[in-house]
Amino acid sequence: MTVPIGDYVGLASVLFFIGVAGVLLRRNPLIMLMSIELMFNAANLLFVAFSRVWAANAGHVFAFLVITVAAAEAAIGLAIVVTVFRAEKNVDVDEVRSLRG
Repeated sequence: MTVPIGDYVGLASVLFFIGVAGVLLRRNPLIMLMSIELMFNAANLLFVAFSRVWAANAGHVFAFLVITVAAAEAAIGLAIVVTVFRAEKNVDVDEVRSLRG
């Protein structure tokens, strides 16, 4: 019993648009980072699903590359957010002027 590729595409689309909504509608930097990670995971799901359908390993390789980029993005982004949170109680991503020296 196999799952059709359309189900994977539908799930990845829902995950991706939840991530887009999180980035566009929320101003909290931590939620924005989590939403970007959700979009990365939707892309990974499609890479692996199409790799399975086409019986090629290239999708798995791209998924691993995306995971490494996402880990680096999360580490650097979280470090920046923690640094800014130490200086101010409330952080709004629209107020970028607070990052200037």
